[in-house]
Amino acid sequence: MEIKQLVDGNNLLGEGPLWDVTEQRLYWIDSWGKKIFRAAPDGSGLETWDVPEMIGSMALRQQGGAVIALRTGFHFFDFNSAECELIFDPEPDMADTRLNDGKVDKRGRFIAGSMDMTEQAAAGSLYRLEPDLSCHKIESQIKVSNGPCWSPDGQTFYFTDTWSGELWAYDYALETGELSNKRIFATCDSADPNDDSGVPDGSTVDAEGFVWNALVYAGEIIRYAPDGSVDRRIDLPVKIATSVMFGGADLDILYVTSIAKSPQPQFPDDGPLGGSLFAIYGLGVRGIEEPRFAG
Repeated sequence: MEIKQLVDGNNLLGEGPLWDVTEQRLYWIDSWGKKIFRAAPDGSGLETWDVPEMIGSMALRQQGGAVIALRTGFHFFDFNSAECELIFDPEPDMADTRLNDGKVDKRGRFIAGSMDMTEQAAAGSLYRLEPDLSCHKIESQIKVSNGPCWSPDGQTFYFTDTWSGELWAYDYALETGELSNKRIFATCDSADPNDDSGVPDGSTVDAEGFVWNALVYAGEIIRYAPDGSVDRRIDLPVKIATSVMFGGADLDILYVTSIAKSPQPQFPDDGPLGGSLFAIYGLGVRGIEEPRFAG
């Protein structure tokens, strides 16, 4: 196994790595920096777009462009013009929340959650944006939405409220996008905001059905077996790693985003490597192709 720093992006809040099989390009975002990035598998050919507000996540569209989760709701984004078009704001009267992590299911729906920007109040919710652009609340009372992803068959949905210290699993109805049978999938060592043992952030699932999660503030990635047991731990060169995604021509490179400026005052910044994009080679595991939004 080898870990490389691919891009010294100095991302204030690097997040949301997204590998596109069609383009053979990696996308990721800087939430606080209000930017979208795109690069070749080795980090070369870096391109950057500015967005008007804090961005929590993005997904590419089947018909081109992207759907992005901004502070004030779901928007379409045109890479040619760099223009945003509002789709729907699910929380127009909530000044202290913003949309955060999101991904697309196997039927082309975009599932994204919101968060309380102080990370204190359970004011966030989880939303399902349908291809017809209707929006439905499917979970609530969340402090920080993170880590949405699915089992290889698309019938188990994984999700975390970061400061709960728990990863949850739900039964997922592919035909309707409904959630049921919520249960604890895995529990981290601590959900104490003053403890550096870390809490769950972004996740992805590999082709074997194992869940990979970035343990933010701990500098670790954990691979969980389908039964929730810990299969593998990987130490990182930074403490504040945020999310993971498999990519590359064979979907066997694990990309990792990180934070330059700690959002929590009790945790120090990561120094010169903070905010970089990393790649982990030689894991012997492959990921799953990410679907595009059908709307």
